[in-house]
Amino acid sequence: MSLQGSPAPLADATVGTAGDPRSHLLNNATAEDYRRLVAEGVARVARTVAGTTRPFTGVTPDELAPGIDAIDLDRPLGDPAAALDELERVYLRDAVYFHHPRYLAHLNCPVVLPALLGEAVLSAVNSSLDTWDQSAGGTLMERRLIDWTAARIGLGRAADGIFTSGGTQSNLQALLLAREESFRVLRKNSPTLPSVSEMLPKLRVLTSEAAHFSVLKGAKLLGLEPDAVVSVPCDGDRRMRTDALARELRRCREEGLTVMAVSATAGTTDFGSIDPLPEIAELCEEAGTWFHVDAAYGCGLLASTTRRGLLDGIERADSVTVDYHKSFFQPVSSSAVIVRDGATLRHATYHADYLNPARSVERRIPNQVDKSLQTTRRFDALKLWLTLRIMGADAVGALFDRVVDLAADAWRLLEDDPRFTVVTKPTLSTLVFRYVPEEPVGETAVDLANLHAREALAASGEAVVAGTVVDGRHHLKFTLLNPETTPDDIRAVLDLIAAHAEDHLASARLTGSPAA
Repeated sequence: MSLQGSPAPLADATVGTAGDPRSHLLNNATAEDYRRLVAEGVARVARTVAGTTRPFTGVTPDELAPGIDAIDLDRPLGDPAAALDELERVYLRDAVYFHHPRYLAHLNCPVVLPALLGEAVLSAVNSSLDTWDQSAGGTLMERRLIDWTAARIGLGRAADGIFTSGGTQSNLQALLLAREESFRVLRKNSPTLPSVSEMLPKLRVLTSEAAHFSVLKGAKLLGLEPDAVVSVPCDGDRRMRTDALARELRRCREEGLTVMAVSATAGTTDFGSIDPLPEIAELCEEAGTWFHVDAAYGCGLLASTTRRGLLDGIERADSVTVDYHKSFFQPVSSSAVIVRDGATLRHATYHADYLNPARSVERRIPNQVDKSLQTTRRFDALKLWLTLRIMGADAVGALFDRVVDLAADAWRLLEDDPRFTVVTKPTLSTLVFRYVPEEPVGETAVDLANLHAREALAASGEAVVAGTVVDGRHHLKFTLLNPETTPDDIRAVLDLIAAHAEDHLASARLTGSPAA
């Protein structure tokens, strides 16, 4: 990775009174030192980004670890300029840069400038969003954004929610609420008062075989049985089959099991597929089952002026996961869980006399910790707030529409290229495909060629792509979240992948390897 220019020396390298640790605190006496220090750090990052020619340097853990291990953290440098020089060596130089148009791997997005402004402000002020007396206006701004998101989803006036660290936490909280609501209904309909130990083993969660692993993790954290999450088959487009879902709901009912939630996905990680939300909502309504939609990826459609219809049915959900740090182009972390009935958030409420005593509710003091699994929590909502106030939702939606359009172009390229097979036509911006050699070879050899191509591409630093397994076979994956990526970038990366795969097969033939 090349860098343009060289770092300028930081003026007045030591701030405040030498040797006094209080000189490192942000306050009225050090405000100017703060401004200069952060400006230099931002300048370093800006120079690095401006000079980035590849998404990655290809550095390996073995190459990078010795330099980091050799740093004595008990011997401070005492000089911000020296610390920034060191940071450039151990981090900035070899970081993976998602803003580069040939970073095509995971659900990592380039970030918009208004959100970076928000990040700078929230880090310096350092509000904690757990209680009103630690955040003041931040509390109301976060609540306003929750209301805005709930309105975009269409959940109604009783909706509420909370910002979270990411989709995994949002899904966990949604499942917690679903579990507690199941307990409430079971106790209400039982002539006795069954204990948790009696109810827990009979709870089930139904989700598609393409759903995010956090559903499984969440069920485990909530104490459910190992077989509590039932995988529902998908169709050829990797969407949950509603006939199979109906069958599982019926089976659970007949076996005396309680389906505490059906978790649909609006944008699966591997395929970007959107489950048939209206039909699933109908089945959940008939069964009296909590309907959760994991829209961590697909939530960008809420801001689209042309594709919002792809989320039809989401307005019937009981809970929704949204990750603004995916398709709203926000820095990590920026996520939320939104619920149709805000009263269900009481299942996450605990009162502590030193923090949010019960009398605060009577006095109508808005303490966000009453709704959250976290206590201390950053004002991450500020990033989205400034994004909407500076850019506007339509601009965010246009960025997401652009990458969805790009995925359609890339799918046509793959369909027309005999060197590749593509699993399914994309709904959002993800493509799963596989290199196939012109001369027939065994499936294992094709697996190894695809694995080698991905690793060799990353080692070269010219591009970064992801990998996954489909029907037991290794595939490659483009996750397109950069509006600056072009079809020409896609073509170039496909050529690089094919060349690496062909080199691997040719080498295997020469050595007589079974991989050929």
